[in-house]
Amino acid sequence: MINKKYDVIVVGGGHAGAEAAAASANMGAETLLVTMNLQTIGQMSCNPAMGGIAKGQIVREIDALGGLSGIISDKTAIQFRMLNRSKGPAMWSPRVQSDRWRFAEEWRLSLEAIPSLHFFQDMVVDLIVEGEQVKGVKTGMGVEIFGSKVILTNGTFLNGLIHIGDKNYGGGRAGERASTGITERLIQLGFESGRMKTGTPPRVDGRSLDYSKMEEQRGDEIPEKFSFSSETKSLKEQRSCYITYTSPEVHDTLKEGFDRSPMFNGAIQSTGPRYCPSIEDKINRFADKDRHQIFVEPEGWNTVEIYVNGFSTSLPQEVQEKALRKVVGFENVRIFRPGYAIEYDYFPPTQLKHTLETKLVRGLYFAGQINGTTGYEEAASQGLMAGINAVLALKEEEPLVLSRDQAYIGVLIDDLITKGTEEPYRMFTSRAEYRILLRQDNADERLSPLGNSIGLLPDSRIEEFHVKQSKTKALQDWVSSYSISQAEANPILESKGLSPLKQTMKFEKVIARPQLQFSDFEGLVAFKAVVDKESLQKENIERVEIETKYAGYLEKEKEAAAKIDRLEDLKIPEAFDYYKLKSLSYEAREKLTEMKPTSIKEAKKISGVSPADISVLLVYMGR
Repeated sequence: MINKKYDVIVVGGGHAGAEAAAASANMGAETLLVTMNLQTIGQMSCNPAMGGIAKGQIVREIDALGGLSGIISDKTAIQFRMLNRSKGPAMWSPRVQSDRWRFAEEWRLSLEAIPSLHFFQDMVVDLIVEGEQVKGVKTGMGVEIFGSKVILTNGTFLNGLIHIGDKNYGGGRAGERASTGITERLIQLGFESGRMKTGTPPRVDGRSLDYSKMEEQRGDEIPEKFSFSSETKSLKEQRSCYITYTSPEVHDTLKEGFDRSPMFNGAIQSTGPRYCPSIEDKINRFADKDRHQIFVEPEGWNTVEIYVNGFSTSLPQEVQEKALRKVVGFENVRIFRPGYAIEYDYFPPTQLKHTLETKLVRGLYFAGQINGTTGYEEAASQGLMAGINAVLALKEEEPLVLSRDQAYIGVLIDDLITKGTEEPYRMFTSRAEYRILLRQDNADERLSPLGNSIGLLPDSRIEEFHVKQSKTKALQDWVSSYSISQAEANPILESKGLSPLKQTMKFEKVIARPQLQFSDFEGLVAFKAVVDKESLQKENIERVEIETKYAGYLEKEKEAAAKIDRLEDLKIPEAFDYYKLKSLSYEAREKLTEMKPTSIKEAKKISGVSPADISVLLVYMGR
């Protein structure tokens, strides 16, 4: 028995657990992180990368609130790319390729640097509950640890079962045992549980690949970074990734093992991630495609280990190797470890409050894959919010619940709590009604004051934010007040093939033209003067440009969302054929056909039906 009562006990040291423990301890709570293996805290179990479509926005939001994922991603990045630059700014999403070893090391060192955070290595097998209040945990060694709040972040370890071909064995991750006891205890307490699955691809020896046959994928020429803090710097050097493709020959080889695939022979019956399917699932579901992209991603600066992104599989090892050798550039590949699928227990998140506290047991919080999500970023954001709300509850202060127009984190948690999920939930920009508002570049403006007010974001960070904000406002004021003359504007407009001005006009109206960027006016004396005077950075200028150009769209977005809310009670005909609406996403057509909602209100509650899908329905119905 540990002779100390903690304020918060965090169970699990993955992305959710690490953020939960850091948030709790940094807000002043005496916190204990209990994990089965202290050497794997913050480990990247799957791909060595952070961010991506909508996920990059989440990492920025975590950073703006005072979480650590952004800072650690910057410190351990080997490549940075801003995805979707060819689309509108609502779609821009930062992503880093990470050094897997350094990422976990940096998490461990960062957590150890927090004085009020303590560690204990053991498996938690039971909860101590009195009445409807959690009191602590019991470990496999029989140790009882008492705490006011308990946050479960068990990842894929709850009764985890690993599948490779027709073989399976208990485990929460390759080379690590599964966690037992928690599921059974939670069911005993009245919780509903389910099973999900996920998978991972083979890791291979980079020295055995022929990169000359692949497409090189470089990082951004001028790389940015995740964190808004001056603590981290942009990359000076980067490592390239590569792209190759499967082929009909690869597919035929993989099909040879389908009868031994646990997904096809019935060994796995749980639901896997729709948007990160296994290679065998892709071949089966998209039979009309004769090739699929494979991203060849280095696992770090110095290691030769390569992550074969896009080739997730649980086929027998010999089939994996035979098929990989038919991929261009992989003819002589050597496998370090095969891909595998893993089944694990989860608990439908409709059993939680928006604070991520359970409805059945006070003081008990769930975060991460235990709630049915997939992805490091989704897990980390839940861990952060669970840690924050556990401490706020201890202090008897108002909880922090982010709304759907405040953050992607708010969309994520609201979707989970109100809709639940029957398949691993992954965040997409299409899930958010306010995409133009919830951009990656303005996460600090949306959330930093909140992070500071609850005692998580340091004062030094909020001071940096205020300096940045004042610079941005100075440029905004200039843009809205400056009148640009014909002599200043017309040479630029004519060089772009645009109609010249016939009179002096407000600069904000001129720059609103989609063909123009602020960079076109960098030689303008008045523009250069305000840039130099305020020492404006690229991020200040970009922020003002986006806000100026998209002001009208933002207003329309809010109006559209309000209109949808007003039309919630609109009835949907019982025999409605959703498949005839090609503008609906495939997932929405599938889910709506299966669930048969009777109204728009019911349709909005279905996981996988996005705000855009609801808009399509309303348009078709003449509303």
